[in-house]
Order: sequence, then C-alpha cells, then structure tokens
Amino acid sequence: MDSEWLNIFEKRPRDRSSKECEVLFDSLRKWKSLDRFSVGFLRRLSAFAYLEELGDGVTLYRKGDRGTSWYLILSGEIAAIPYRDQNEANATSVSILDRGSTFGESVLDDAPRKMTAVTRGPCLLLRVEKKDFIQLWERNKNDLTGTANGNPNVAHFQQHSKSVDSMTPVSSPVHNFSRSVSSKHLILQNLQNSERRGSASSSRTPSRSNSTESSSTQSTVLPEVTNDQAFASSILHMLLLESGNSIVRDRNVQGRIVKRTLIGSDLVDWLLSISSAFQNRSHACSLLQVLLEEGVLENITSDAVQFQDRGVLYKFTQDSYLDDFSDEVPLPSREEIREAETRKDDAISILLKKAPDAVLRAILRKHPEERTEEDVEAIYEELVHISSLSHLSTSIKRELASVIAFESHPKPGTILFQQGDEGTSWYVILKGSVNVVIHGKGVVNMLKEGEDFGQLALVNNAPRAATIVTREQGCHFLRVDKDDFNRILRDVEANTVRLQEHGKDVLVLEKVPPSSGKPSMYKYTVMAGVPSKMLEHLLETRLDSRNLETREEIIPGKSSIGSTLTTDYFLDDYLLTYILFMPTPQLISELEKNYRIDSSSQDREFVIANKSRVVQFVNQWVATIRDPVFDEKCTHEFFENLLVWLKEDSEALLALEEELEMIEHIVALLNDFRAQQSPNKRKLGQTWTLPSGGQSVTLFSKHEGEEDRQRAIRSTDDIIFRVYCSDHTYCTLRLPISTSAEAIKNSASDKLGLKHSDLVLGEVRSTGEKIIIPNSDIAIPTGLSINGRLFISPREHIDAMTPLPDQEGPSDGTGSELEMFSTRELAYFITLADWEHFNAVHEYELLHHVCRDVKPKRIKSNLDIFLRRFNELQFWIVTEICLAGTLGRRVTLLRKFIKLAA
Repeated sequence: MDSEWLNIFEKRPRDRSSKECEVLFDSLRKWKSLDRFSVGFLRRLSAFAYLEELGDGVTLYRKGDRGTSWYLILSGEIAAIPYRDQNEANATSVSILDRGSTFGESVLDDAPRKMTAVTRGPCLLLRVEKKDFIQLWERNKNDLTGTANGNPNVAHFQQHSKSVDSMTPVSSPVHNFSRSVSSKHLILQNLQNSERRGSASSSRTPSRSNSTESSSTQSTVLPEVTNDQAFASSILHMLLLESGNSIVRDRNVQGRIVKRTLIGSDLVDWLLSISSAFQNRSHACSLLQVLLEEGVLENITSDAVQFQDRGVLYKFTQDSYLDDFSDEVPLPSREEIREAETRKDDAISILLKKAPDAVLRAILRKHPEERTEEDVEAIYEELVHISSLSHLSTSIKRELASVIAFESHPKPGTILFQQGDEGTSWYVILKGSVNVVIHGKGVVNMLKEGEDFGQLALVNNAPRAATIVTREQGCHFLRVDKDDFNRILRDVEANTVRLQEHGKDVLVLEKVPPSSGKPSMYKYTVMAGVPSKMLEHLLETRLDSRNLETREEIIPGKSSIGSTLTTDYFLDDYLLTYILFMPTPQLISELEKNYRIDSSSQDREFVIANKSRVVQFVNQWVATIRDPVFDEKCTHEFFENLLVWLKEDSEALLALEEELEMIEHIVALLNDFRAQQSPNKRKLGQTWTLPSGGQSVTLFSKHEGEEDRQRAIRSTDDIIFRVYCSDHTYCTLRLPISTSAEAIKNSASDKLGLKHSDLVLGEVRSTGEKIIIPNSDIAIPTGLSINGRLFISPREHIDAMTPLPDQEGPSDGTGSELEMFSTRELAYFITLADWEHFNAVHEYELLHHVCRDVKPKRIKSNLDIFLRRFNELQFWIVTEICLAGTLGRRVTLLRKFIKLAA
C-alpha cells in the first residue's frame, strides 16, 4: 500500500483513468476483508468508491435520516443502534459490524434509516454514493445480496430493519487527504496494521464452506491476481486501444447496445498479428482464457467459462468503468504506448505461463456432459501425474476424467466437511493443503498437493471420520461425487490393499480377479510402491522356493527349481526398469539384507527360503539384463561375495546345492566378461566405421575368430569417423564408441591445429541446419541423422559451417540395378538386415532413449541405427522414384515397391 493509492482515491470517480482504477483494484485485492467479493465487483468498486478515515465516536447517520451512501468496512467497527439518540441504547440492543461487513442497501428504495450508526474506535470505510451504488447493485447483485451476513451480530441488526440501513454522515467525516501529509502516513499505518490483524484473525477462525460437498455445482472462485498479471493485462489493453476501433465496437446484443465489445475470433487474430510467441490459435486462446478467468475480460454473450474462438462477444472490464461517464474511450498516451510496445513480450510471457492451468480449470468447471473428447484427454493427462492416483489403471483414470469436478476455496480455515457428516464426495488436492481434525485430538495430520481424502466413508458407507479444513489461500480440489465413485472406484478400492509406514503408502496392491474360470497363481499385483517394498513383495511372492514359478529359460543349460511357466510379468518389468527408480548399489544392499537374515530365532526352513529367493532373483537378473549387469563394478564384488556365502551356507544348512551351481555359473560369466575387457582383448575387439558418403555405420573389423555377421555395438568398441572444419578440411579419428563430445572435440582440435578455447562440436545436415552437440553427450557418430556430418568450429564462426557437396544427394538412381533382383529377394534381404539391427538393440537402450537423465549414462547406438534404418528406407524409395528418368520407369518402380511392402 502506498501514497499513490491514496492520491487516486482523492479524485472523483469520473476523473480517474482506467490505469488508476487498475492500481486501486490491485490494492483492494490484497485486503483479506474483501476476498469474498468477485473480481468484477472489486474492479467496479475501484472506479466508484471514496476512502474515508473516521475517528472514534463519529455518528455516520441517525435513525430516520434519508440515506445517500452505501458503505463497506475495511477496518474498525460500526455500532448499529435502534434509537435516534445513541445515549438511549443499552448494551444488549447494540449490534456490531466489523471488517468486511457492508451496510447501506436501503438507498435503493430511498427508505429512511432504521438505525443509528456510530464508529467504535478508528475506522476505514469505502463509501459509494447513491447513484453509483444503484449501478453497482444492478451489475453485482450476487456479490451484494446478503453480504452483511458475514458477521454473527448482524442477525440482531437485521431484526430491526428489512434492509441494512444506508449510512450518511451527519457530521461530514470525509477528509481532504491533500491537506495534510501526516494524515496520509497515519492512514497508511492504519491500513497495514489492519491487514496484519485481519490475516491473523482469518487464520484462527475456520469458516464453514458455502459450497458444501452435497452441492453438485460450485461457485466460480477466481485465482489470485498477482502484480505481474495485472501489469500484463494492462499492457495488452493499451495495445488494443492503440490499434484502433476496427476490433472494438458498439454492438446490439438482444435489443440493447453494448459499448466497446470484441468478437472472440477477432481478438485471437489480433494477438497472432502482434506477436510470434503463439504456436497456433489454440495457444492464443489459452492466454485469453487467463484474462477471462481473472475477470479482465467479460463474456457478454453467455456464461461460458471457457474462451471461445468464434463469434462470441467479449468486453474488457476496464472499459465498463467508462460506460456511465463517457461515450469515448480515453486513449493511452504516446509514452504509455512506447512502454507497452517495449514490454509486450514480457507481458505475453507472463500470461502464457499461467495459461495451461487456466485452460485446465476452465475445462474442469464444465459440466461433464459438455466436455469434448479433447477436454477429457486434457483432464486425463493431468490425472496421470497425480501421485494418489498412480495405482489406478488407465481405463479407470479415463473414466474419472469424464466425471471429475473442480472445486476451489480461496480462504484458509474453510471447512470442506465435518466429522460425522454423511460422505458424499471423494477429494484430490490439486493445489494447496488441508488439516485433518478429529474431535478431542485437534489436528492429527496435514495433507498436501497430490494427496486424497474422503474415500473411506464412501467405501464403507459410514460417516466422516474427521473434519477437513483448508490451511492456506487458494486451495483447489478435484472432486468425485458418490454416485460416480460407486460406479467407477468402489470395487477398485475394495480390492486394493495399502501397506503404510509412518502414515504414508509404501506399497499398493490390487487383487487379481480370476479370468476365464482359471485360478490365478498370484493373489495380488503391484500398482505402486517404494522400490525396497516392491522388491520385498517380489521376493516373497514371485520367487518363493517352496512354490517357485520362475521360468525355465533363466540361463541356458542351468534350469531353475520348478518348471511351471508364469504369465505374470512383474519380475521382468522390475528387472528391466529398476534403474529408473533404484540405483544398482541400493538394489545390491537390499538383496544382501534379505540374504543375510540369519538369526537363532528364525526357523531353518524360513532362512533357506529367503536365501533361495535372493539367488533366484540374481539368476533372473543376469539372464534378463545380460552384459550390462557386469558393466557396473559394484556387481562384481557382490557376485563373488554371494558365491562365498553360498558355499558356507550349503555346508552349514545341508541345502542350496542348486542355488550354488547357479551362482558359480554367474561368476564364470563374470570372469569371461573381465577377460573380454582386458587391454589385450580390447585391442582385438570390434571396430566400426562411419562411411564418408553418409551411409549408416558398418563393421570395419570383427573379433578374432568371430563369424562374419552383424553384431551388437558395445561401448568399448572403436569407431572410425571424420570431423570437418568450416573450410571442409577434415581429420579422421578412431575412438571408443562411448567417447564424449568434449573428448572428440579435443582430439579433433589437436589434429586440426585449432585452439581448444570456445570450440563447439556440431552436426550439419544436408538442409543446412546446424545442431550443437552438448559436451556430455556420448556415442556421437552413431547418433547422426541421415546424411549428417560432424563439424568443429569456434563458437563465433558457427554460421560458416556449410553442407559438403556430397550432402546434396545423388544425381542418378539405381533403378536398373533393382531390376536384377526379384521382389521376393529384395524383401528377404531387407528383412534380414532389419532383424539383425533389431536383435542388436538392448532393452536398456529404449530406457535411455525415452528417459535421458538415467544414470549411469549408457550408449544407445544399436537403437539409433535401428531407427535410422527406417528413415533410410523411406528416403531411398522416394529418391529412386524422383530420379526415375521417365514416367513409365516411375510406374514400374512404384509397382515394385508396392509389391515389396505387401
């Protein structure tokens, strides 16, 4: 709050500019006592209200007086006395109105005052004159109807009057703030102290929500408007006014003229014309949705909550201030326009950051029957990222997306439901937090964003077990009502088992329903959980040595205990993806803890079963992941220790003989791996080459004694490739596949005689596009696009990197050579090559391709070449057709390729 705020209030309403009204609006939004009012009402109030500071004991009016003003209390208290002389009142007949209360609605019918009103202590009031209040009333009846009911003492006050008496000061208490500078400072201090007191009192006293869970619809609660948002909105408004009257015009709406309206599609066109920040029309609409939600824009045509890019009429709320004062819109000054042009991009950026959430809220506020397929998909995408719903299947989430509702509560202390109430809804916290309160115990828990509550009463058809109270401003919730919950979720929740530790879910299991009349070997499937608990559940249920269901193909030549095949893929899924959520050292630590469970109090059979489970897990781990298991050095020591422990346990327990064989075989594989990684063997390893003509990577030399066939690329293999300079000179390098971009850059700069400082490594494509490669990237030569080349250049000379002449593509086709092969032969050799590429891809490469931040970093060269293979075939076919010399040859080639595809 500053002196600018007070200076503007000194002006008469008709003398205030739209920018000054926006400053007042921004200040009013900060008052806790005004947060029950809508944005539109506060905007109009900032255009009409006067600020008054009154001392103690000032009589605003007496009973029987005619009213000329309506009031709103910012701070302080007003005593309402049902006598003309306040000295006649006794303590029981006096009612008190405090901060946030309004009075004076009787000016609407020009009725005499029914009460005498006197200040109790210093007060700050907003006063609106009668003629202005009538306009406020017509436009904001919902805000003003019953607004005095915020104070419990008003009930007594209203017993003496059909309406809350309007108050006209008998002794004029309106101060001229320009007369005294010290008076301004006193008002500023009172304002700040009032806000602090208001914030403290509102946090102490919970208030029952006006829109209880039994309501099927919620009143729209607008989000907090920040200073940045207000600034951005005013910038766009000024630019729109400066653009002329071609968009903003007076229009006839249902027989009445509405001034200064805009058509939704025109507004989108205008946004697209002033900025290139928008990807498409939908992107621009999302920004306008922010303005509509904030109340900066009004929908004149309908009550639709979502901005519509069509012939719907809108109006800037700021322009509504001027409707009653002037037929012309005051245009911004040249200085304001220059500033708006300068800061336009910042304004658009601020609003676009808010756009996704605003669009989602608008979709959620729609009635389920009004939601389109795109709306349901947008809600589903949000549900996917909510932690409390992670255990639900995709089909359940999609059903929820079609029925889930939005509910918001702006004030802390709002009660969503009371302990003992009937359960009618289930809630998920989208934003904010709530307290869980139990009678006699107080606050027992705090729930935050992403957590849910209220489902227990619905599942058990029981009363609410606790009271839920909002903890902070602007809490947003997703709500599923009872009928929808019973239809979609009740059976799911009834079949869900949650294991909790310290009040948090650590493992969520769902009962497996029988299918096709066949009993399932597993009673539960894992839906979510922490890694260690999932591993514990896996060992106990999927690898039980007394009822093993692991597969035969664990390690070739080494069968596992049991021979029953399983159709449950949880073990495989866990082994293939654990690196995303559990580092290998942590996995080893958990396995060691489960293996070394020896205790004199433990049953012998239980100890043997635990040790067997761990060995079975390790066996499956090595068989599924293969060589990458040995890439991490921590596994070497673990496997060797496990072998030592098994030998000791086998002798001590007279059991675990088959398990010992398995670990011996794994250690033998480990020794083979170490031998392959020895310096002498690595020199005899595979070497690949990246041909200079832009072809795919090919095998240059193979392992000694290996068959002449396609093999998987390994991180330790070498590759030969070229690195070019801007003048198209080049050097040839031979480096390991896993070499980083920074190491390639240093090696190339040494060979080319370039200084190491500020060099970049990049790919130049045949189109001239330049891609700068980060220093930490690995396996660079195998990741180049088709016909791409590696270049090195000083950073300031990047533009000098141009495509090589041979990157322009071939000038002659190979159609005549294709005629030498039948379609069947072509299909056979293409399929054979594709299969070899596919067979070389390891599952981990898919993980590293999708999740680029997985540690440790691994090459994905085989996957890169496999993906490039599909693009090569497409480009090859198109190139051959385009290079065909005659129309007849093109037709022949098309027939051949169509037959080849079939």
